[in-house]
Amino acid sequence: MSVDSDESQPRPHSSQSALTSLDNYPVPLSPPLPAISKQIELTRAMTASSKSSLFSLSPCHVIYEDQWLIAINKPQGIYCETILSSVPTLLKSPQGVHLSVPELHLANRLDRDTSGVTVITKSHKVASKLVKAFTDHEVRKTYIALCSGLAPKWNKITVKSGHGRSKFGAWRVYAASDVGRKLPGGSVVRSMETSFEVLSVNGNGTFRDVSEISDGGDVVVVKERAVREGSGGDGENEIVVRAYPRSGRTHQIRLHCQYLGISIVGDVKYEGVCEWQGEAREGHALHAESLSLNHPVTGDCISLYAPLPSWAKKALQL
Repeated sequence: MSVDSDESQPRPHSSQSALTSLDNYPVPLSPPLPAISKQIELTRAMTASSKSSLFSLSPCHVIYEDQWLIAINKPQGIYCETILSSVPTLLKSPQGVHLSVPELHLANRLDRDTSGVTVITKSHKVASKLVKAFTDHEVRKTYIALCSGLAPKWNKITVKSGHGRSKFGAWRVYAASDVGRKLPGGSVVRSMETSFEVLSVNGNGTFRDVSEISDGGDVVVVKERAVREGSGGDGENEIVVRAYPRSGRTHQIRLHCQYLGISIVGDVKYEGVCEWQGEAREGHALHAESLSLNHPVTGDCISLYAPLPSWAKKALQL
């Protein structure tokens, strides 16, 4: 991981047309990676490697299973590859012998420190169908995030922006108007959209069932850098949001929370605090709460829910 330096020179903020680099590449609108994040992320990666080497799945991790799929509640700090390699220990023949299933596939991937619903298919054919469903945005997902910052003035909001890798390889937010433009390395800016709803601010709020945000709420089409209204003091609010990603970009929710000025607690890569309420965070507080999809074989609608982690229950006073 490197610290971006492509924003070291002052640039005009009056219009997006002025925000162009000397190489005519679009300019990222979210901040570069903080210098402190490199060492913290390295330490977390080493810790996760150690934990993953000792980890094994148990029946309590299983959310759902049939002959084609198995859904796991992935713990924080465990790599998805570890989950995949552990699944055969849960699959037993009628004689109680562990089965080796070479056709196991991860249908969705979560970041190392993101907990929650992880779906694994048991055959190549089912994997192909499910991958297509994800690609075609037919799978509906929700996440719970613990954030800090100024209390939002909105209750519901949708953020539409560009997404891509900056000059030094870090994922960044770009203007929505930059979608399709070429980036260093040959990739292009792709569209990214997330809807959010506030569930709680400093313990005041109500945890409610998953809804479909379609009407109401603000819509932000990203055109320029977000304006930070201050930090510390009154800005240190504990905010719990539910995120509804409309696209499936890498670090999408983390980037959009950063852009909104409510970085996820523990997400040092995207300006999140590494300590919260006197405790050092071992990772970012983001949980893949649910997946809803049409079953790739039966066609039935299934909804998979992962129990909330302790940090979410505490913040929501459940």
